[in-house]
Amino acid sequence: MRKSVLASLMVCGAALAGAQAGAQAPAAPAAPPSPPAAGGTADGMPFDIPYGTPIGLETAKKLVAAVEAEAAKHRWKLNIAVVDTHGDLIHFSRMDGAQLASISISQGKARTAARYRRESRVFYNAFEGGHQYVSTLDPTLIASPGGWPLVEGGKLIGAIGCSGGTGDQDAAACKAGADLVK
Repeated sequence: MRKSVLASLMVCGAALAGAQAGAQAPAAPAAPPSPPAAGGTADGMPFDIPYGTPIGLETAKKLVAAVEAEAAKHRWKLNIAVVDTHGDLIHFSRMDGAQLASISISQGKARTAARYRRESRVFYNAFEGGHQYVSTLDPTLIASPGGWPLVEGGKLIGAIGCSGGTGDQDAAACKAGADLVK
């Protein structure tokens, strides 16, 4: 049996050598594709809002009242959270009938807007645009509309987050509160 296996290997080797001799030389490998663009290298940092003195309780209550009034006009039942510059809760309100699951989501939207100094919708847009890395940034990040940074005198003082409606409803209501801060 060993002789027949050896003979078969020799025949295959000879056939392979003959085939290679008659074949054309292989083409040179193609150049590797160039890497994709990294999105440019703009001067300055985006969303580089300096930190200010964190929002106080009385101001937070006024913002929540404005959001509640806006939501009531449209019959939206929302959870509303105001956080300081670190993303820690200052004031919270759950409107009658607002869904319970949205309590932590509203706080997460506010925390995201404060810690990243940008509207939480930015992360939603990035994720929807195919940038899956967003989900790896921070396990507490909320990539959904409805979180607004609060900027007073050009400095971040906190953020406000709403949840309970659609993302656009949450964002519209919270913007009514965020717009009170100048």
